[in-house]
Amino acid sequence: MTDSWRGLVLRFHFYAGVLVGPFVLIATLTGVLYAATPQLESWLYADQLRVPLSTSSVPLADQVEAAVATRPDDEVVAVRPAPEPGATTRVLFASDGDARPTVFVDPADGTVVGDLMTYGTTGVLPLRTTIDEIHRNLLLGEPGRLYSELAASWLWAVALGGVFLWFSRRRTQRTKPTTRRHARLGLWVLVGALVLSATGLTWSTYAGENVADLRKALGWTTPSLGAGDHAGHGGTTSSVSPSDVDAVLATARAAGIDAGNVEIVLPASAHAPWTVTEVERGWPSQVDAVAVSGGAVVDQVRFADYPLAAKLSRWGIDAHMGVLFGWPNQLLLLAFGLGLVALVVLGYRMWWLRRPTTGFGRPVPRGQWRKVPRGQLVVVLIVAAGVGWFVPLLGLSLVAFLLVDVLVSRRRAKVAEPV
Repeated sequence: MTDSWRGLVLRFHFYAGVLVGPFVLIATLTGVLYAATPQLESWLYADQLRVPLSTSSVPLADQVEAAVATRPDDEVVAVRPAPEPGATTRVLFASDGDARPTVFVDPADGTVVGDLMTYGTTGVLPLRTTIDEIHRNLLLGEPGRLYSELAASWLWAVALGGVFLWFSRRRTQRTKPTTRRHARLGLWVLVGALVLSATGLTWSTYAGENVADLRKALGWTTPSLGAGDHAGHGGTTSSVSPSDVDAVLATARAAGIDAGNVEIVLPASAHAPWTVTEVERGWPSQVDAVAVSGGAVVDQVRFADYPLAAKLSRWGIDAHMGVLFGWPNQLLLLAFGLGLVALVVLGYRMWWLRRPTTGFGRPVPRGQWRKVPRGQLVVVLIVAAGVGWFVPLLGLSLVAFLLVDVLVSRRRAKVAEPV
């Protein structure tokens, strides 16, 4: 079976590697840079993130009041108490986008020590936000996300194609050193490539939407706190005031919200609850959440109760970002990333060494599909159509490759016709 498929897979691997390689290379390099940013941020923003150790502290409400004094015209939307001694409290204000103005306060005496924009649920700072945007869309907005989705769509396919070629060639004794290095390195980074590809697709525009629909259909969605009026469940607050933040946090702590990193979100109205959510993405993951109203917990979501698929999604995304296991996770991402960079470079070197004096390159000759048993070919085509529908950029780009290949073949055949 492997002999009949080898030529077709090799031709597929060649075109996919040469044409998609640049997208994979850019996504990998920016991903490697992103994995190295936590330590850079700790150094670059040390004045905002760290304060002298102290055994005393002022109430959280006083810290919020100090932050509000620096932005009196803005609305407080959330508070992140200092997660450990020597760290600052973050007070987040409303904004139109995902990036929120954030004031950093010394919990020991309520002194404001800085003001920065923070991004997303992880609260990343401007440096990592910029690198993340480069990685996701090359700073081109939504259209730019197509590049990263294309890279994630093809990475797993190229990786598995390479494994098939290695398996079908392992009995061959005579292989060139560059080919052997490319194959061995591919095997070493295979698992990382598959994980990065799968987790990257969950964030993508088109395949990500299909993943979300599938999870919803199978009941694998991530649970969330109920929204709306909680009257009759312990009462409601008569007004929304940041001064209640200490009592809300105490109620949440008593209900088992024990992570160091938590975010307290103020109610959107007087009849809506406060929410307190753990935002600790390390291991073990702490992402429990409770809704608090009238001094009582009126709703809760526990990570232990997540469906397995939701847990795997949480862990996969955090591993992709390099936060699940801390610095060992970062080192692993750096190793996988540098391995993928080396794979792409070695692949282009193989292409360059084998190139003819003119033309695009020297791929496997056309017509390899004729060597494949018809029944197997039909099954693979059906599977490929399904995968192409679920991962649209993979399917569309594959069809484009095939159309270009057919057009080039016909043009060369026409040129070769005798006059």
